[in-house]
Amino acid sequence: MRPLFVLFAALLCGAPLSAAELSPPPAYYGVLIVSRDRLEVATTCDIGIYLQDKLAARIYQGQSASFNLPPGTVAIRLGYMGGLGCEPSFEQIRSTRVQIEAGAVQQYRIALDLGSLTLLQVQP
Repeated sequence: MRPLFVLFAALLCGAPLSAAELSPPPAYYGVLIVSRDRLEVATTCDIGIYLQDKLAARIYQGQSASFNLPPGTVAIRLGYMGGLGCEPSFEQIRSTRVQIEAGAVQQYRIALDLGSLTLLQVQP
């Protein structure tokens, strides 16, 4: 009985936690949005978005994909994928490097540049 009383007294004497101590730390990430307009890339083929050489999304005409990423540099590659009447092609070797900053939202759109896919930054 006595140990239970001591434990109860110790719990009552503890200082209450403030709201700042109870809340989780803020999320430290940036948002990357990649969109594909219907008229910018005139093909019905799907386009794959590769982040750090791994397929992260597959987007169709008029779609966009968003990614929550940790701060730092991320390599982005684009490549045609199969789809209705499409044959997958070789992935692009060229990549675009984007600097992700915590709390920032960066938006890019897919475009054609001399016959290959490229990313153009959308200005706010």
